[in-house]
Amino acid sequence: MKPMGPIPPFFDSEDGMLLIGGCGIASLIEEAGDTPLFVYDLGIIKAQVARFRAAMPAGVTLHYAMKANPYAPLLERMVSLTDGFDIASGGELDMALRAGMQPSHISFAGPGKRDRELEAAIFAGVTINLESEGEADRALAIAQRLGKTPRLAIRVNPDFDLRGSGMRMGGGAKPFGVDAGRAGALASHVIAAGADWRGFHIFAGSQALDADAIIDTQRATIALAARLAEEVNATPPRVNLGGGFGIPYFPGEVPLDIEKVGAALAETLENRPAILKDSIFAIELGRWLVGEAGVYLTRIVDRKVSQGETYLVVDGGLHHQLAASGNFGTVVKRNYPVAIANRFGAKPSTDPVTIVGCLCTPLDRLADKVLLPEAKAGDVVAIFLAGAYGASASPSAFLGHHAPLEMLVE
Repeated sequence: MKPMGPIPPFFDSEDGMLLIGGCGIASLIEEAGDTPLFVYDLGIIKAQVARFRAAMPAGVTLHYAMKANPYAPLLERMVSLTDGFDIASGGELDMALRAGMQPSHISFAGPGKRDRELEAAIFAGVTINLESEGEADRALAIAQRLGKTPRLAIRVNPDFDLRGSGMRMGGGAKPFGVDAGRAGALASHVIAAGADWRGFHIFAGSQALDADAIIDTQRATIALAARLAEEVNATPPRVNLGGGFGIPYFPGEVPLDIEKVGAALAETLENRPAILKDSIFAIELGRWLVGEAGVYLTRIVDRKVSQGETYLVVDGGLHHQLAASGNFGTVVKRNYPVAIANRFGAKPSTDPVTIVGCLCTPLDRLADKVLLPEAKAGDVVAIFLAGAYGASASPSAFLGHHAPLEMLVE
């Protein structure tokens, strides 16, 4: 038997049926028409946004990192819930604009931006977070050809990382951003070239649950922004502090204390250097806002035993929920929280089962030797923490299976 991560505290049941947004999963599946199905609870997302607003200092803006979940109905709601979108491709730019986000509230990061993506961003009036001197030169040349004043910020590769982060985005050699030692000079260059300089974007890491580590990183980020501003001899209009707020996926992990983070950030900003007094500060979050709001529902099509080990074979798999299979940057396979959704809260069996998908590969393993209530073909498995890096981050074309259904519950 192997343990599972904690089920988020937002979910309840009625007569053994898991409720999502107050609706039983049987009725949700009937409405959608089939499984596999991702269901996103907007109420949970709103609660996360409200908690962020209450915890963070007044004036700190909230940006949504679209890569976490670009489902169109969700994006439309996020326009009014957040202060801006952070995108990472021309495709995400199109989606952000269709959702209704104002171009001036969109920032575009990511290495390898193609000329046509830079052109579309400059033409629309979004802020481009420059990843290199070469990208800056291309953006300036395109803007000159278009007769536009580009909105340009400098993405900085800091000389530190976010301690304990699941994915380190800064410190050492990185494909992201301009090394801190050259970032000030690049900012001076784009200002001299006539660009509308929008400040600095400094992202050190993601998926951290240690409040003290995030506090230390935010302090270091603000100090770095001040040092660079002194080099440029100009106040950056905006300093994007990145994100890094994690959620607990695995056994033994505990939720991040964002109230502690917010209190420390308030103190740091109150005492920030004079050159940053008129700067606006932003935090960009993806998984912390939407990750716990999503549930992946997949139906059991077979129960089989092989050499004493019981398998529940479902109609979904890693082609929809790659992260839960342990194939999305996880070194050691650990179990996401799962449940039998139509027997939610029932007493588990004493015999462990392994949940596998419908793909013809041994990698398609969604839960390994877990204790669940007795389940059979026709029952529905719920995989939690499916609101971020699920449908859009998984290889949906693999083996030609149909794409999963998605639904937003309000």
